Amino acid sequence: MAVTLRKARTIVRKALEKGRELELKPLSVVVLDAGGHVIAFEREDGAAPGRFAIAQGKAYGAVMLGMAGTAQMARAEAQAYFMAAVNGVYGGQVVPVPGGVLLRDKKGAVIGAVGVTGDTSDNDAIAAMAGIEAASLIGEI
Repeated sequence: MAVTLRKARTIVRKALEKGRELELKPLSVVVLDAGGHVIAFEREDGAAPGRFAIAQGKAYGAVMLGMAGTAQMARAEAQAYFMAAVNGVYGGQVVPVPGGVLLRDKKGAVIGAVGVTGDTSDNDAIAAMAGIEAASLIGEI
């Protein structure tokens, strides 16, 4: 199973809607495929232009490591040298915090990732999961 453009657009739209519902700061949302390539991205009015790189870094780390943002952050806290090495391997593209959510199929295989940024990392993850659930996919925070 792959993440289709239609599902990616649903994830983006519903994540942004959740952000508005919760009155979060302006969000940026990216959806990546299993190879770490961008399928869809949107940045809300008022969001800083550099937010693409942060959203992409959250999702990229999740898909490349097969480890959601929350687990990456725990690993970074426990073994900072490991995450520093990972970031070296991936050219500094990994942002190991919540808001990077793995997408899995029903068999548990990684099919992509979602990255949300703009508010607190925990709120970013809540918005991401709202989009993922609306697209009838499985997310791992």
